[in-house]
Amino acid sequence: MTDPIIKITDPCKPLDIDLSRPLEIEVGCGKGQFLAKRAKENPDCDFLGIERMLERVRLFAGKCLRGGLSNARVLRLEALYTFHYLLPEHHARTVYVFFPDPWPKKKHHSHRLFGPLFLNALWKRLEVGGKLEFATDHKEYFETVCECFAGDSRFERVEAMPRPKEVWTEFETMFRSQGLPVYSAAWRSLEADDSPLEPLKIPPEAEPREGIARRCCRFCHNEG
Repeated sequence: MTDPIIKITDPCKPLDIDLSRPLEIEVGCGKGQFLAKRAKENPDCDFLGIERMLERVRLFAGKCLRGGLSNARVLRLEALYTFHYLLPEHHARTVYVFFPDPWPKKKHHSHRLFGPLFLNALWKRLEVGGKLEFATDHKEYFETVCECFAGDSRFERVEAMPRPKEVWTEFETMFRSQGLPVYSAAWRSLEADDSPLEPLKIPPEAEPREGIARRCCRFCHNEG
């Protein structure tokens, strides 16, 4: 079995994705409890986890190896960059974002994942009819995300998927054990004008990190 951890040697080269198979992606997959279960139950689908914390990446990879999950891989890279540059167009059938960092302080809101840049890249990567599943314990962030989607005609809100206890993330388990509310929603991708994505403008401290020369990253960001 090959290493489940995807090694990035060229940040300008899209990931090697098998377009003959469906693809599901989890942003912030943590230790991989949810995605590993999905992969085990759906052997005819490929699964990609995106996670920035190295220890969690290794724990998820360990789950894949012990479970013989050849259809699940994990990538240690920023989600926005991955969606903007490294994924095939209109191929993912579902994207999961469960309990992302809400960056609750107003001065840090610019660090939040959800915003026009991510929605543009998300729509570009979802197949028509593909879904974004979202959950958070942070009410204000939930309302903000709902407003983002409500103002984007490329998406329509649909019923969120059920998540039984056995696939709760460590964060959801902790929040629910404390009696805290959890807010969930989902949106489906609709047909729309398929314009190319504008190049990202990323400050140096936010550029992808895998030992890649930043000069190459800047080239990716500036190319037309």
